[in-house]
Amino acid sequence: MTRIALGGLHTECSTYSPLLQRAEDFDRLEGDALVAMANVDFAAVGLDPVPIFHDRSIPGGPVAPDVFAAQRAAFVDRLRAEGPFDGALMLMHGAMAVPDVPDPEGVFLCDVRAALGPDAVIAATYDLHGQMTDAVAGALDIFAAYRTAPHIDVAETTMRAARMLAAALHGGPRPSVHWRPIPLLVSGEMSATTAEPCRSLYAALADHDGTLGVEDANLTIGYVWADVMRATAAAVVTATDPDAGRRACDAIADAYWTARHDLTFDMDAAPLGDALAMTGGEPWILADSGDNPTAGGVGDRADALAALLESGRDGALVAGIADPAAHALLAAGEQTVSLGGGLGGGGPRVAVEADAVDMRGDCAVVAAGGIRIVVTARRRPFHRIADFDALGIDLADVDLLIVKSGYLVPEIAALPRRRVMALTSGAVSQDVAALENRHRPRPTWPFDGDDRKDAEV
Repeated sequence: MTRIALGGLHTECSTYSPLLQRAEDFDRLEGDALVAMANVDFAAVGLDPVPIFHDRSIPGGPVAPDVFAAQRAAFVDRLRAEGPFDGALMLMHGAMAVPDVPDPEGVFLCDVRAALGPDAVIAATYDLHGQMTDAVAGALDIFAAYRTAPHIDVAETTMRAARMLAAALHGGPRPSVHWRPIPLLVSGEMSATTAEPCRSLYAALADHDGTLGVEDANLTIGYVWADVMRATAAAVVTATDPDAGRRACDAIADAYWTARHDLTFDMDAAPLGDALAMTGGEPWILADSGDNPTAGGVGDRADALAALLESGRDGALVAGIADPAAHALLAAGEQTVSLGGGLGGGGPRVAVEADAVDMRGDCAVVAAGGIRIVVTARRRPFHRIADFDALGIDLADVDLLIVKSGYLVPEIAALPRRRVMALTSGAVSQDVAALENRHRPRPTWPFDGDDRKDAEV
């Protein structure tokens, strides 16, 4: 069997968040748990995975420099201790930000390349919201990104990368990674693959895979909430024929650029007041998009709660608001707390008087008047049915479900409810053209209109 190292770093970081990610924000997988998470039949493709570690966090603010330095050093030390290796499979995200480190993934993957040596074959998987750079492409032989948003093809993407890695290590031609930046940045919610034009753009990637000399074709949307120099969409192709790879990059980039004016949300969207006014008469989901923790929002804002209380609506569930201080008070038996901005995310402070409090671990389910509010001791999303089951909440009893989210994960989107996305404030605001824009490449659409600066890499 061919020995490969397995691991990676996986987070995305809004530079508009006031919070630095610390070591305790990351969950580290090692050993058999890491191999199981990869969800690949390695034996079937002749690979022997040696798990190093995989650090993953809920998206948030930039990663503290000392944390990133420790991750780099620990990973390289483990590679050297466990080696030698024939290759590596790196499970990445691609949208990490670290103060004073312009290209964290590039630095990390170059570390891996230096530790493994020039003969090792290195493959990486990326989120389609990751950022591509010359350093990343140069460190890798193989690149494969998700092709769905919401991301329902993670296991398939890892298998694509593993198959290409196995082929290269078992006598096939050694591939290389080619890319072309596309001067276009929109949110994930404006490029969901459940809606046009991205549904068709991503479906077309498989056609390039079958082209002679092309192994795997990708379109990365980039991450719009990081004001960094590497922020860009990109066409990225793994190819055994460089010319074929570059031609595929050109075709993918041109198709995405041509479709830019058709990019739109995959659900109705409106300012918070208008969105809330829509949600009457039948079950609804309102997505509080600007404070979505799974996109890098802080998750502590009470804008939607304030608007809900002002409207006098009953039958609503607000899930949730991160406020460690309020959670501690509720756990101690206090009935009146103030919510909103407890972690520095801004927005209004809202006084809430509880009629009843149900403590559920790191969550407090507060009944106040005719609504319920989930107050959490840490940043976290409520994006799956199991999240509500764990709180003892039957969503059938909820007329209006308010979640901090952008596009909805499939099991929530499948609920028999109408849905609307509220265009709220926060570290991941959907008003991207209004974001501070000091470091992104210029021109970039929509920040700079329809100007285009072509680049071939």
